[in-house]
Amino acid sequence: MTARYCSLAQAPAPAFAPGPAAERLSALASGRRMWVNGTVLHYCFFDRDTDASVIPVPGTGMTRRVSWAGAEEQRDVVRECFEEWQDLGIGITFAEVDDPSEAELRIGFQLGAGSWSAVGRDALPAGRHERTMNFGWDLTAPGERGTALHEIGHALGMLHEHQSPFAGLHWDDEAVYADLAGPPHHWSRERTHYNVLRKLDPDEVNDSVWDPHSVMEFPFPSRLVLEPEQYRAGLHPPGTLSAADKEFVLRWYPPAHPEGPPRPRWCRSARHRSVSGRANRPTSSSTRRRPARTRWAPSATETPSSWSSRSGTGNRATSPGRTTGELRTTPRSAPGSSRAAATSSAYACTPPGVPARRR
Repeated sequence: MTARYCSLAQAPAPAFAPGPAAERLSALASGRRMWVNGTVLHYCFFDRDTDASVIPVPGTGMTRRVSWAGAEEQRDVVRECFEEWQDLGIGITFAEVDDPSEAELRIGFQLGAGSWSAVGRDALPAGRHERTMNFGWDLTAPGERGTALHEIGHALGMLHEHQSPFAGLHWDDEAVYADLAGPPHHWSRERTHYNVLRKLDPDEVNDSVWDPHSVMEFPFPSRLVLEPEQYRAGLHPPGTLSAADKEFVLRWYPPAHPEGPPRPRWCRSARHRSVSGRANRPTSSSTRRRPARTRWAPSATETPSSWSSRSGTGNRATSPGRTTGELRTTPRSAPGSSRAAATSSAYACTPPGVPARRR
């Protein structure tokens, strides 16, 4: 049986405001599509009569409606694959809902429209009654369960493995174009280049080592890959979650700590240093006003997943809308002010890689 491939919609390269250092740009590029750890991702299946696409009938000048609804056995395959990702112990939770307006992931089963998904947080700008994921063929057929695992991998922020710059794959480009121009894909050269031949930026890839067994890897027949030599006869991933897939997703979405993030054990300032982690109070009776503290909040061009390189906190769950901000300067409490005011702010000094502790 001829392999069917996922087709991602072409998206423009990200644009960042000038100024950040190379390390900051790398963090923004790698994390811009990833969800904040601890997020609950709601998914739903389109099933109403109005959930459909109007498509042209070739050669007739007429149109027809094609439903997005899928049979229950098709939905069950997708549900099982959500559970398989969830059962890894990741810090993302999947929850099925009935109302598309309540779902970040909205799933259709339009036959003939290919299988595809928005990548990670790219699903958010889509309209509440638009699909962010589609399955275009029978998922109950032998070997097709991997399609559902693959598309959910995209929804978690993963990209195509064969496009990794670390793969070292040397293609027979014209043979690839010719193969995908025919059935069952009928892809244009632009779509083939975007989904197969194009190399990803190193900051975007799933890992620094190519994994030919990844569920995000396409199977390829012989004659398309010229090098490495062992793949000239074809590339045949098993269509299951590989060890590297599991490692990657657990690294981005580690299991939530039952008691919250660990607290820092020390602070760089001698005035606050304490073995127990509690601040040492100054013994001076001076009434001099303490200097203002600069506290960081994310800018409009940064994503929650990239906060770790600035604050050392890693991915943290947040409420919707907490994605813009600025540098804020907050005066410290003057001596004699209420303790309630003092306890509402974090320590000004924290060691590198340690979250700021709240008093």
